[in-house]
Amino acid sequence: MEWTDTGVLLTSRAHGEHAAIIDVLTPTHGRAAGVVRGGRSRKMTPHLQPGTQLDVTWKARLEDHLGSFTVEPVRARAAVIMGDRKALAGMQAVTALTSVLLPEREAMPDVYERTVTLLDLMAVTDAWPLAYLRWELGLLEALGYGLDLSRCAVTGATEGLNYVSPKSGRAVSTGGAGEWAPKLLPLPPVLLPGNEGDDGDIAQAMGTTGFFLSKAAGDGRDLPEARRRLRDVLAV
Repeated sequence: MEWTDTGVLLTSRAHGEHAAIIDVLTPTHGRAAGVVRGGRSRKMTPHLQPGTQLDVTWKARLEDHLGSFTVEPVRARAAVIMGDRKALAGMQAVTALTSVLLPEREAMPDVYERTVTLLDLMAVTDAWPLAYLRWELGLLEALGYGLDLSRCAVTGATEGLNYVSPKSGRAVSTGGAGEWAPKLLPLPPVLLPGNEGDDGDIAQAMGTTGFFLSKAAGDGRDLPEARRRLRDVLAV
Protein backbone atom coordinates (compact mmCIF):
# COMPACT_ATOMS: atom_id res chain seq x y z
CA MET A 1 0.00 0.00 0.00
CA GLU A 2 1.28 3.47 -0.85
CA TRP A 3 -0.12 6.96 -1.25
CA THR A 4 1.19 10.51 -1.56
CA ASP A 5 -0.49 13.64 -0.24
CA THR A 6 0.10 16.98 1.40
CA GLY A 7 -0.75 17.63 5.02
CA VAL A 8 -0.46 19.54 8.28
CA LEU A 9 1.63 17.94 11.01
CA LEU A 10 -0.54 17.57 14.12
CA THR A 11 1.65 15.69 16.60
CA SER A 12 5.05 14.05 16.79
CA ARG A 13 6.32 11.67 19.46
CA ALA A 14 9.47 9.63 19.95
CA HIS A 15 9.57 6.06 18.68
CA GLY A 16 12.64 4.13 19.72
CA GLU A 17 16.01 5.86 19.69
CA HIS A 18 15.92 7.60 16.34
CA ALA A 19 12.43 7.46 14.84
CA ALA A 20 9.25 9.47 15.42
CA ILE A 21 5.57 8.69 15.01
CA ILE A 22 3.69 11.58 13.45
CA ASP A 23 0.03 12.37 13.00
CA VAL A 24 -0.81 14.29 9.82
CA LEU A 25 -4.06 15.83 8.56
CA THR A 26 -4.40 15.43 4.80
CA PRO A 27 -7.19 16.42 2.40
CA THR A 28 -7.53 13.05 0.70
CA HIS A 29 -6.61 10.51 3.38
CA GLY A 30 -7.81 12.33 6.49
CA ARG A 31 -5.86 12.05 9.71
CA ALA A 32 -3.10 9.52 9.27
CA ALA A 33 -0.25 8.27 11.44
CA GLY A 34 3.05 6.72 10.52
CA VAL A 35 6.69 6.26 11.48
CA VAL A 36 9.37 8.66 10.23
CA ARG A 37 12.74 6.95 10.21
CA GLY A 38 15.36 9.31 11.59
CA GLY A 39 12.60 11.64 12.75
CA ARG A 40 14.48 12.48 15.94
CA SER A 41 17.67 13.42 14.16
CA ARG A 42 19.12 16.91 14.39
CA LYS A 43 18.23 17.43 10.74
CA MET A 44 14.60 16.32 10.95
CA THR A 45 13.48 17.48 14.41
CA PRO A 46 13.07 21.17 13.46
CA HIS A 47 10.75 20.17 10.61
CA LEU A 48 8.54 17.86 12.68
CA GLN A 49 6.82 20.60 14.66
CA PRO A 50 3.01 20.92 14.94
CA GLY A 51 1.60 23.13 12.20
CA THR A 52 4.31 22.37 9.64
CA GLN A 53 3.06 21.80 6.10
CA LEU A 54 4.51 18.60 4.63
CA ASP A 55 4.45 16.62 1.45
CA VAL A 56 4.17 13.00 2.59
CA THR A 57 4.36 9.52 1.14
CA TRP A 58 2.89 6.73 3.27
CA LYS A 59 3.81 3.09 2.79
CA ALA A 60 2.74 -0.13 4.51
CA ARG A 61 2.49 -3.80 3.64
CA LEU A 62 -1.20 -3.85 4.61
CA GLU A 63 -3.72 -1.00 4.79
CA ASP A 64 -4.42 -1.44 8.52
CA HIS A 65 -0.73 -1.31 9.49
CA LEU A 66 0.80 1.78 11.08
CA GLY A 67 3.04 2.27 8.06
CA SER A 68 5.90 4.67 7.53
CA PHE A 69 6.13 8.21 6.20
CA THR A 70 8.66 9.83 3.94
CA VAL A 71 8.27 13.57 4.48
CA GLU A 72 9.33 16.71 2.64
CA PRO A 73 8.89 20.00 4.53
CA VAL A 74 6.94 22.64 2.60
CA ARG A 75 6.30 25.42 5.10
CA ALA A 76 7.17 25.87 8.79
CA ARG A 77 4.39 27.79 10.50
CA ALA A 78 5.56 27.58 14.13
CA ALA A 79 8.83 29.37 13.35
CA VAL A 80 6.90 32.33 11.89
CA ILE A 81 4.74 32.89 14.98
CA MET A 82 7.18 31.75 17.68
CA GLY A 83 7.32 35.25 19.20
CA ASP A 84 3.52 35.61 19.33
CA ARG A 85 2.27 33.87 22.50
CA LYS A 86 -1.38 34.08 21.50
CA ALA A 87 -0.90 32.78 17.96
CA LEU A 88 1.33 29.97 19.19
CA ALA A 89 -1.35 28.96 21.70
CA GLY A 90 -3.91 29.04 18.90
CA MET A 91 -1.85 26.82 16.63
CA GLN A 92 -1.25 24.33 19.43
CA ALA A 93 -4.97 24.23 20.23
CA VAL A 94 -5.90 23.62 16.58
CA THR A 95 -3.40 20.80 16.04
CA ALA A 96 -4.16 19.13 19.39
CA LEU A 97 -7.95 19.28 18.96
CA THR A 98 -7.76 17.96 15.42
CA SER A 99 -5.55 15.07 16.47
CA VAL A 100 -7.89 14.08 19.31
CA LEU A 101 -11.27 14.56 17.65
CA LEU A 102 -10.95 13.54 14.01
CA PRO A 103 -11.38 9.86 13.13
CA GLU A 104 -8.35 8.19 11.61
CA ARG A 105 -8.13 7.72 7.83
CA GLU A 106 -11.47 9.37 7.08
CA ALA A 107 -11.18 12.13 4.50
CA MET A 108 -12.70 15.45 5.59
CA PRO A 109 -11.54 17.89 2.91
CA ASP A 110 -13.65 20.79 4.23
CA VAL A 111 -12.10 20.45 7.71
CA TYR A 112 -8.66 20.26 6.12
CA GLU A 113 -9.21 23.43 4.07
CA ARG A 114 -10.60 25.36 7.06
CA THR A 115 -7.70 24.23 9.21
CA VAL A 116 -5.03 25.28 6.70
CA THR A 117 -6.76 28.64 6.16
CA LEU A 118 -6.91 29.29 9.91
CA LEU A 119 -3.30 28.32 10.55
CA ASP A 120 -2.10 30.56 7.72
CA LEU A 121 -4.27 33.41 9.04
CA MET A 122 -2.50 33.28 12.40
CA ALA A 123 0.73 34.41 10.75
CA VAL A 124 -0.73 37.48 9.04
CA THR A 125 -3.32 39.08 11.34
CA ASP A 126 -4.20 39.47 15.02
CA ALA A 127 -7.89 39.09 14.13
CA TRP A 128 -7.73 35.28 13.85
CA PRO A 129 -9.46 34.40 17.20
CA LEU A 130 -12.92 34.97 15.70
CA ALA A 131 -11.96 32.70 12.79
CA TYR A 132 -10.81 30.15 15.36
CA LEU A 133 -14.24 30.21 17.04
CA ARG A 134 -15.92 29.71 13.65
CA TRP A 135 -13.47 26.85 13.03
CA GLU A 136 -14.62 25.14 16.25
CA LEU A 137 -18.23 25.49 15.12
CA GLY A 138 -17.33 23.98 11.74
CA LEU A 139 -15.49 21.13 13.44
CA LEU A 140 -18.55 20.37 15.55
CA GLU A 141 -20.68 20.34 12.40
CA ALA A 142 -18.31 17.90 10.69
CA LEU A 143 -18.38 15.60 13.72
CA GLY A 144 -22.17 15.54 13.89
CA TYR A 145 -22.52 17.89 16.86
CA GLY A 146 -23.36 21.08 14.98
CA LEU A 147 -25.21 23.85 16.81
CA ASP A 148 -28.48 25.22 15.45
CA LEU A 149 -28.55 28.84 16.58
CA SER A 150 -30.98 30.16 13.98
CA ARG A 151 -34.14 30.24 16.14
CA CYS A 152 -35.50 29.25 19.54
CA ALA A 153 -36.13 25.53 19.85
CA VAL A 154 -39.15 26.20 22.08
CA THR A 155 -40.92 29.24 20.61
CA GLY A 156 -39.39 29.57 17.14
CA ALA A 157 -38.35 33.16 17.93
CA THR A 158 -35.29 34.59 16.23
CA GLU A 159 -34.75 37.36 18.80
CA GLY A 160 -33.60 37.18 22.40
CA LEU A 161 -31.57 34.02 21.88
CA ASN A 162 -29.53 33.78 25.07
CA TYR A 163 -29.16 30.05 25.74
CA VAL A 164 -28.18 26.75 24.12
CA SER A 165 -29.75 23.42 25.00
CA PRO A 166 -26.99 21.04 26.18
CA LYS A 167 -29.01 18.11 24.81
CA SER A 168 -29.97 19.30 21.34
CA GLY A 169 -27.43 22.06 20.64
CA ARG A 170 -30.29 24.36 19.63
CA ALA A 171 -30.74 27.98 20.65
CA VAL A 172 -33.30 28.92 23.30
CA SER A 173 -34.72 32.39 23.90
CA THR A 174 -35.16 33.97 27.31
CA GLY A 175 -38.91 33.53 26.99
CA GLY A 176 -38.57 29.91 25.95
CA ALA A 177 -36.11 29.03 28.70
CA GLY A 178 -38.41 29.81 31.63
CA GLU A 179 -37.55 27.85 34.75
CA TRP A 180 -35.08 25.70 32.79
CA ALA A 181 -32.67 28.62 32.29
CA PRO A 182 -30.20 27.53 35.03
CA LYS A 183 -29.75 24.18 33.26
CA LEU A 184 -28.99 25.69 29.86
CA LEU A 185 -25.67 26.82 28.42
CA PRO A 186 -25.05 30.52 27.74
CA LEU A 187 -25.25 31.74 24.16
CA PRO A 188 -22.76 34.61 23.87
CA PRO A 189 -23.73 36.94 20.98
CA VAL A 190 -20.36 36.32 19.28
CA LEU A 191 -21.53 32.77 18.48
CA LEU A 192 -24.38 34.05 16.35
CA PRO A 193 -23.75 34.42 12.60
CA GLY A 194 -22.55 37.86 11.57
CA ASN A 195 -21.62 38.94 15.09
CA GLU A 196 -18.14 39.90 16.23
CA GLY A 197 -16.52 40.18 19.63
CA ASP A 198 -13.24 40.74 21.42
CA ASP A 199 -10.95 38.04 22.79
CA GLY A 200 -12.83 37.95 26.09
CA ASP A 201 -16.12 37.32 24.29
CA ILE A 202 -14.51 34.53 22.31
CA ALA A 203 -13.07 32.94 25.47
CA GLN A 204 -16.55 32.97 26.98
CA ALA A 205 -18.04 31.39 23.86
CA MET A 206 -15.38 28.66 24.01
CA GLY A 207 -17.03 27.52 27.24
CA THR A 208 -20.16 26.64 25.29
CA THR A 209 -18.42 25.12 22.26
CA GLY A 210 -16.13 23.23 24.64
CA PHE A 211 -19.13 21.44 26.16
CA PHE A 212 -20.06 20.01 22.77
CA LEU A 213 -16.45 19.30 21.79
CA SER A 214 -16.20 17.20 24.98
CA LYS A 215 -19.31 15.29 23.88
CA ALA A 216 -17.69 14.71 20.48
CA ALA A 217 -14.53 13.40 22.17
CA GLY A 218 -16.63 10.80 24.00
CA ASP A 219 -15.43 8.01 26.26
CA GLY A 220 -14.95 10.47 29.12
CA ARG A 221 -11.88 11.93 27.44
CA ASP A 222 -10.81 15.42 28.40
CA LEU A 223 -10.13 18.03 25.74
CA PRO A 224 -6.44 18.77 25.13
CA GLU A 225 -4.69 21.01 27.65
CA ALA A 226 -3.64 23.20 24.70
CA ARG A 227 -7.23 24.33 24.24
CA ARG A 228 -7.53 25.37 27.89
CA ARG A 229 -4.31 27.36 27.56
CA LEU A 230 -5.68 29.19 24.53
CA ARG A 231 -8.89 30.06 26.36
CA ASP A 232 -6.85 31.37 29.29
CA VAL A 233 -4.71 33.51 26.96
CA LEU A 234 -7.78 34.99 25.28
CA ALA A 235 -9.53 35.64 28.60
CA VAL A 236 -6.74 37.87 29.92
